[in-house]
Amino acid sequence: MSDLEVKQQVRNFYDQIGWRMESDGFYQNARYEDLRPVAKEYIEKCHLRINRHLVRPGKFLLDAGSGPIQYPAYLTYMEGYKYRLCMDISIIALQEARKRISDRGLYVVGDISNLPFKSNVFEGIVSLHTLHHLPISNQKKAYKDLYRVLMPGQNAVLVNGWTESPLMNQWSWLAKLMDKIGGLLHKLLEKKSIQQSEKIENNKNEKTIKKESTGTFVEKLTVEWLRKEFSDMNIDIFVWRTVSVRFLRAVFHRALGGKFWLKMLYVLEEKHPEYFGKNGQYPLIVIHK
Repeated sequence: MSDLEVKQQVRNFYDQIGWRMESDGFYQNARYEDLRPVAKEYIEKCHLRINRHLVRPGKFLLDAGSGPIQYPAYLTYMEGYKYRLCMDISIIALQEARKRISDRGLYVVGDISNLPFKSNVFEGIVSLHTLHHLPISNQKKAYKDLYRVLMPGQNAVLVNGWTESPLMNQWSWLAKLMDKIGGLLHKLLEKKSIQQSEKIENNKNEKTIKKESTGTFVEKLTVEWLRKEFSDMNIDIFVWRTVSVRFLRAVFHRALGGKFWLKMLYVLEEKHPEYFGKNGQYPLIVIHK
């Protein structure tokens, strides 16, 4: 598949499926996230980690691959900036983003690996779960282009997933075990109404995950590739979130103290952000210029 065909596939997926609002008020693409109450606090605090690395105040924040700005925490990234320039390959995403930030937003349909902007113009850049939709060759171009448009003295904050997570590989046995006994645990430890609710939600999420590989192109990267290709850039790698969505759903449950264990995980991540950033599932990559 050519690079152009990959980008067209991604655009079609998000225009036709990913940013379709469903009856429960969530976008279809949100099914790739753990939406259960037990994980809500942990996920929101992970989302808010972006704010620590943005240099404020500023005039223009570039949100590269903005999507519809679907989570409340995403709105906080624009605090301290006059305008949020939302760029996305999907026109549907930008139409939805406009509903949330109105005239504080600027909206551009564009390709993250070929940015249509002058150099050194943005006081801040954020990009979440976007670059992995590009082939590796285009991801390299995207990193270079984001660096080009970033103003000197400012930061770009990027979130994607590693191709493989050492920690998730190490603990995969636990997720598999919990998958096998999950049904029994629900019957023994949870009320029927909660069991039915979570079962329905998990079934929806599992169906979406199964569709992900055929729904849109994904090619993630490694720490070694990042360091090698951008040795000329000042890059820090911190933790955004250690655990994958599959691990979250399989292991952390309300009846098993899931909220408490996620709080403990967050404390560990805060104490060792670089370790969990390099070994967990989702790194927070900060580019300083």
